Amino acid sequence: MSQQAAMRQVEIERPGGPEVLKIASAPIPEPREGEVLIQVEAAGINRADLSQRMGRYPLRPGMPSVLGLEVAGTIAALGPGASRWKRGDAVCALLTGGGYAEYAAAPAVQCLPIPTGVSMLEAASLPEAFFTVWLDVFGLGGLREGETLLVHGGSSGIGVTAIQLARALGSPVFATAGSERKCAACRHLGASAINYRTEDFEQSLRRLTGGRGVDVILDMVGGSYTLRNLRSLAPRGRLVFINYMESNKAEIDIALVLGKQLTITGSGLRPQSVERKAQIARQLEQQVWPLFAAGKIKPVIDSLYPMENVAEAHRRMESGEHIGKILLRMS
Repeated sequence: MSQQAAMRQVEIERPGGPEVLKIASAPIPEPREGEVLIQVEAAGINRADLSQRMGRYPLRPGMPSVLGLEVAGTIAALGPGASRWKRGDAVCALLTGGGYAEYAAAPAVQCLPIPTGVSMLEAASLPEAFFTVWLDVFGLGGLREGETLLVHGGSSGIGVTAIQLARALGSPVFATAGSERKCAACRHLGASAINYRTEDFEQSLRRLTGGRGVDVILDMVGGSYTLRNLRSLAPRGRLVFINYMESNKAEIDIALVLGKQLTITGSGLRPQSVERKAQIARQLEQQVWPLFAAGKIKPVIDSLYPMENVAEAHRRMESGEHIGKILLRMS
């Protein structure tokens, strides 16, 4: 580990807009039992970071106040009982916070090797999206080869991951997006795209599926989309929530749920236990990481900002114009 006494990290002066993000000096974390210390090359930016910056994401005990849920970098030190890794190993890691910094501590079991053919910078875009999609689309949603998937927000970091992974594992994919440029990006990744600003996604999906509907829907909108999603599911379909950007309240038709034997579920990744995240990490390494080497999936990077321009990076995400992941470079 570097002998420097302190590091730089991004701190929130007070809840508010991007302008409240400031770079400050802080002690380098000491890795605890089962943890590793990572010298961070880059961190991914996520919607949860924006919510936390605005004071809308209550932290649970033990969650770091510093933003950043995913990083890529080099192992700088090992805590007691940390296994597998050694100093100098290149990894990407899922965190509960603390990634917007030059050093970050992470449970060793939540680290993954950099996939073959992926740069370290690109690897910072992987953990949050791939853990989320694996947990929600293939775990809770139970998507199987040959079944169909609808992804709302198909050009988002989660969206481009879900499209690619479902396609690589044998599922036809439909995606909604809010502009022709974003729809073109979804089509390039293999999805049938629906521009929700110019088309009614429910009607378009009915036409595209011959009235059957889809088997799984990954939704981050909530609100008024909920009933339309239920009507768009095939018999025994599954609706999986990962956010509620429009509203956390919605009306459902219980008779529709009963008649079609539908499942409504969802999850948040951040509150999952270390043991659950470790299980997902092992599954990703075994079943998904080889797809990078085979050229079947790839990182989709929208933009890369230096640490000093973190406010601009947040403004880019708030604009909604990005396609894929926004990254923050620490070095």
